[in-house]
Amino acid sequence: MKPRPAPTAAPADPEPRPPHQPALEDCCLSGCSPCIFDLYEDALERYRTEMAAWRLRHPEAPPHA
Repeated sequence: MKPRPAPTAAPADPEPRPPHQPALEDCCLSGCSPCIFDLYEDALERYRTEMAAWRLRHPEAPPHA
């Protein structure tokens, strides 16, 4: 039986991932509060904050286009 290769370790401080943007048809148009787009905007703001903090910890990382 062959030995399994060791799993590669994930980075200790991975780059934050942006939230998934909902499609227009994902909204039910019922006037929900919060709307799926409100939730997306909240998640996007958290992502921007997390990304700014991550960039301070990783100044060597190339900028995104």
